[in-house]
Amino acid sequence: MRTPSVESTRGARASTSTRAESTTGSALQAECTLVHTRILRCMLAVDDCYAYWQQVDINVPVKERARVAFERRWFGTKSEARVRTIMTDMIERFDAYPEALALLHELATVPASLRPLLCHLHTQLADPVYRRFTGELLATRREQGLTTLDRPMIARWVDGLEMGRWASSTCIKFASNLLATALHAGLVAGRRDPRKLTAVAGPETLIGYALYLLRDVRLEGSLTDNPYLRSVGVTSTTFGSIAARIPGIRFAELGGVTELTWLEPSLTAWGLRYMRGNS
Repeated sequence: MRTPSVESTRGARASTSTRAESTTGSALQAECTLVHTRILRCMLAVDDCYAYWQQVDINVPVKERARVAFERRWFGTKSEARVRTIMTDMIERFDAYPEALALLHELATVPASLRPLLCHLHTQLADPVYRRFTGELLATRREQGLTTLDRPMIARWVDGLEMGRWASSTCIKFASNLLATALHAGLVAGRRDPRKLTAVAGPETLIGYALYLLRDVRLEGSLTDNPYLRSVGVTSTTFGSIAARIPGIRFAELGGVTELTWLEPSLTAWGLRYMRGNS
């Protein structure tokens, strides 16, 4: 009989960053915290991500994968230079979380409605600027009842992250690509200013995937209050109202202590049980 595991945290913002080991006893993986500009060259790339999940051979050394991907046309007729750019992101988004990559590869087919949000989650893990944009700026505007945003405002926000680091043209390019990435993830609507914020509601399957993945990741925030969940409309105050519908967990809250009970032993077990054919 499967034995559920239980995790308790006190308060809505209890940090997981001090946890040194994962639920399996190995060293925790970590979200990327080094600011970079890869989103200027590769955005959400849902089709490329999906091709990567399906075709990757994890036994091929990482340094050889771009060559193999080009030779075997994983990404269609894209040039070798473009394939190398794509592969840089694929490795940071997915290879950095090997159990998740192995699960996605084993599943082979992932429902089309779920693919953009899985790509969004992994892009957040690999890119702190995109994570803050979607999990802080967009989420805060929604919570404040603000329904629009535009490229100049985003460019100013980017510049404010590290004043003077980037030229104004780079900040504008950041803004364009952040908005385009969020558009493909379904977080904003429209290709012209002002863009509209969508009323996002992440499907319960995505929330379950995020929880099982993030419990073994060193991150800023707690499992029930973090940029990943906030970006898809789940906050510390709303988590309890949807928890009963999230597959593979039980949730309880009493006296400021929240308790998650894990009904599956791992992300792999959870995914094979709940992600086949679900959206």
